[in-house]
Amino acid sequence: MSTLKERLHADVVSHMKDGNRVALSAVRNVLSEIDTREKAGKTPIHMDDAQITAMLQKEAAKRHETAHIYEEAGESERAATEIAEAEVIEAYLPEPLTAAEVEAIVDETIASLKADGVELSLMHMGYVMKPVTEKVAGRFDGKAVSEIVRKRLT
Repeated sequence: MSTLKERLHADVVSHMKDGNRVALSAVRNVLSEIDTREKAGKTPIHMDDAQITAMLQKEAAKRHETAHIYEEAGESERAATEIAEAEVIEAYLPEPLTAAEVEAIVDETIASLKADGVELSLMHMGYVMKPVTEKVAGRFDGKAVSEIVRKRLT
């Protein structure tokens, strides 16, 4: 299976062939942001799929915010372009989880930690959050996950 970055590069070519300017622009902007982040700092890094997914979520959120600002300013055409770019970016994101699925993951994690002989309380929230966050990464709001964990531990 190819990485997310490789998929983005391949899609640039397909969008060029299709003549889809909005998708091409969105994917090029995302790849540019990835390159900038990888080369920034003293030592270059290589972003993995999880880091790219987190970046894609932020980029899509930025586009939605910008679209909202354009709508308020009466620039509906520019807002539509921003929304279209956000939709292209969101197509690369993993399928979001439902609250019930996240609750099941939290319950499963707590049960496995208790099976290991760990007595859990609210003080162990970080101990529970780490494995849950790894399973949920990028597919559900982190604040909502911490609220679910907090409820389960009290």
